[in-house]
Amino acid sequence: QVQLVESGGGSVQAGGSLRLSCAASGSIAEIKAIHWYRQAPGKSREWVALVPNRGNSQYLNAVRGRFTISRDVANNKVYLQMNSLRPEDTGIYYCNYNDGVDHWGQGTQVVVTS
Repeated sequence: QVQLVESGGGSVQAGGSLRLSCAASGSIAEIKAIHWYRQAPGKSREWVALVPNRGNSQYLNAVRGRFTISRDVANNKVYLQMNSLRPEDTGIYYCNYNDGVDHWGQGTQVVVTS
């Protein structure tokens, strides 16, 4: 199975940008969809975006137009470019795929201060 490792989190002021990376231990070419989720303090995990191996990416309404998900098949990485960050974007961000079983990384912390 392909394992996932997230990186790129940090602390940023509102309006700033971060780029999260999700590095896979093997090929992601045939994984149908890779997702980013986030979990804010005291809240349930929330789906944020997905990038399919074919077709269009999809986004949570709250991040559409500010976040961009992309897939780098050659390097087995998925990125989440986050612009115009808001305090409500604060949380732990996880990448995920499902091949009948959910596979998660360990997460990367994002803190947006006002």
